[in-house]
Amino acid sequence: MILEMKVPSPGESITEVEIAEWLVEDGDYVEKDQAIAEVDSDKATLELPAEESGTITLKAEVGDAVAVGEVVCLIDTAAPKPEGTAAVEESKKETPKEEAPEKQVPAEVSEAVKTYATGTPSPAAKKILDEKDIPAASVKGTGRDGRITKEDAVNAVPAMGTPTGGNRGETRSKLSMLRRKVAERLVSAKNETAMLTTFNEVDMTPIFELRKKYKEDFKEKHGVSLGFMSFFTKACVRALEMFPAVNSMIDGKEMISYDFCDISIAVSGPKGLMVPVIRNAENLTFRGVESEVKRLAIRAREGEITVDEMTGGTFTITNGGVFGSMLSTPIINPPQSAILGMHNIVERPIVRDGAIAIAPIMYVALSYDHRIIDGKESVSFLVAVKEALENPEELLMENNVERALEM
Repeated sequence: MILEMKVPSPGESITEVEIAEWLVEDGDYVEKDQAIAEVDSDKATLELPAEESGTITLKAEVGDAVAVGEVVCLIDTAAPKPEGTAAVEESKKETPKEEAPEKQVPAEVSEAVKTYATGTPSPAAKKILDEKDIPAASVKGTGRDGRITKEDAVNAVPAMGTPTGGNRGETRSKLSMLRRKVAERLVSAKNETAMLTTFNEVDMTPIFELRKKYKEDFKEKHGVSLGFMSFFTKACVRALEMFPAVNSMIDGKEMISYDFCDISIAVSGPKGLMVPVIRNAENLTFRGVESEVKRLAIRAREGEITVDEMTGGTFTITNGGVFGSMLSTPIINPPQSAILGMHNIVERPIVRDGAIAIAPIMYVALSYDHRIIDGKESVSFLVAVKEALENPEELLMENNVERALEM
């Protein structure tokens, strides 16, 4: 019986996928549920499992865009399973080739080889060119047979900005469907929203002190680190509840506001940027946020993230600081209306109680859609985030750190 394997629907609104890689070859025998291909949708990379055991015939090539429901391969379920064979690597080893005897070069030929060919510098010229760091290939010789003389080397001038002797190749590769969709969405966000960015700075000293005091016990008890994402997520949830317009989005002529906070977190995966979602972050504790961040990040980096785990989201947090970014203007993740950018933490001089002090400072940026979020709301939102991060015990932990961390 010949089974036609068709592309299953990876999720709502996805109409086609791209064959990223075949994990088997044409004519191979495959087992039921064995991963036979990786396919890219515009949201994630997914594995395609064999529906039955049998011999496979491929009907699409790597890079092909295949519509959902289209046949990508055939499986002959009546084909017998081949018997295992012992490895025959030893027998396949090539017999070492005998080295050819070294050719005897006649004396007259040997002497000829030592003469200077066109473009070859004399010993004196070579020394001068080496001192000037000038490649011989860039100098025109005026001596006999085009050899480079000492005078040529003395008069040679280093090239100013002109490439000489270096590699100048280029490669061209097709963008994956995921990367093309990300590019399309980013351009769309720039063109279709009235995007604006506001900035502020956060003194991270209180969070540093809390992490220094509790992080070891927190990790020992809960199995996850007490990182910065839990503080930022809870600070954003508090600010979103204070300024609901930031937790809204435009749908045609209507504005949709949400009474829950699904926080998208930008994660760099092997196939590009992915944005899994922490659902109902308003109900999570510090441990809950850190556990969910770790779970989603691992799944994204191992290519196991599903479309459902990246669908939705009412607000996004992205952390360019892990790559060393000092400041940036993050692009809104449509159809959301705002995104918070975290950056690296650097010790900087600040004024505290009328005196100059050195403190760990992070610059934060909020990009927002000015069509539904006014300047006052955006600035106030970012100030609320700053206040919560600089006073976490009172505003995020209700003055009971151990209970908030479930110690």
